[in-house]
Amino acid sequence: MKKTALLFPGQGSQSVGMGLDLYQEYDYVKNLFDLAENITNINISELCFKGPIKELTSTINLQPILTTVNIACFEILKRNGLKADYATGHSLGEYTALYAANIISIGDTLNLVFNRGKLMERDSKKNKGTMHAVIGLPIDIVNNLVEEIDPEKQSVSVANHNTETQIVITGQPDKVKKVSELAKKNGARAIPLKVSGAWHSHLMNQAASDFAKNLDSVEFKEPDKSIVFNVSGDIENNPDKIKGLMKTQLISPVKWHDSILKLIEKKVEVFIEIGPGKVLTGLIKKIIPKNYPYKIINLNTAQSFKEFQQRP
Repeated sequence: MKKTALLFPGQGSQSVGMGLDLYQEYDYVKNLFDLAENITNINISELCFKGPIKELTSTINLQPILTTVNIACFEILKRNGLKADYATGHSLGEYTALYAANIISIGDTLNLVFNRGKLMERDSKKNKGTMHAVIGLPIDIVNNLVEEIDPEKQSVSVANHNTETQIVITGQPDKVKKVSELAKKNGARAIPLKVSGAWHSHLMNQAASDFAKNLDSVEFKEPDKSIVFNVSGDIENNPDKIKGLMKTQLISPVKWHDSILKLIEKKVEVFIEIGPGKVLTGLIKKIIPKNYPYKIINLNTAQSFKEFQQRP
């Protein structure tokens, strides 16, 4: 049996209408949306299925909405009997991975991402920030450019190491712009991202501190499958250490490149992206070495799940 990993997307994978066919097809998906609406007091189904996109994309709304869709997709898969060996998620998606590994309950998952979104939105209004994607340079060079502008990495830092040469920087707008200008001089492209805050930067320090209290109120259990974590790019199975990793996630880089390499090291050959879009699929294709045997499956529509059930 080939080793399998579940991959859960984060912010940036959303679209108006995501999950609608699942909501119409499965009663338990409707019940999940009802639960999420009761916990958050947000009209999740209305925003998710009809938008407008600006309201959907607002961090305070998007975090519980996207997580609800991710969990809905996982629940369908679980009820079809799939047992995966590993799970991981990109930033926000890591919370669905925690649920998928039975570390936290469904209610706690939705509560956490709702509070996470509120705190991140609050701090993004207090501390103006931005993010740019730097394309074409390896992580060591980007880190050097960041240190050239801010040796302490307090006002600008790396947010995501997505592929070998796709790196997102985050922080104060003027400092991010200066690093981007240096990157361009070194032959890279620098693309401003449509985000409302400097995620995974020290501008989120207060949010991370306040969110730690939310995490402390939640029971973390031993996982029933191994998770590769964003902060370390490695596997951790101790519940207390997992909680510690999640406390620093908001201000730490997402080591996605390292996470996928860890799954390759563990001989994972089947990667299942569960949730809206195909962002993670695109990243994986850029990370996996040539001649490595692998298969990527995207599950986010009723039709895709039916085809998956009918596979030989």
